[in-house]
Amino acid sequence: MNSVDYDRALYYTHRSQWDNLLLLMVRTKDDVLSKKIEHFLHAYQFSKDYSVIETHLYSLLRYIDHATEQIEMTSDQESTIEMFKG
Repeated sequence: MNSVDYDRALYYTHRSQWDNLLLLMVRTKDDVLSKKIEHFLHAYQFSKDYSVIETHLYSLLRYIDHATEQIEMTSDQESTIEMFKG
């Protein structure tokens, strides 16, 4: 998976660019990322309880962090394999 989607999601969330985040939700190939964005945007738009919005925001941010770590681990493993192949 390409890390660009996760970087964009983090940037759009940080900058409160909800329109761009919505477009990313539709265009990304990561279904879990898309669902996390959807849940957050829905809570942000319709929920009157700030704790619900906060919960969905932190869930989205945790997933972005997790996915980024997985990409880095995969990249490290691939570079280690290449090093041993010589």
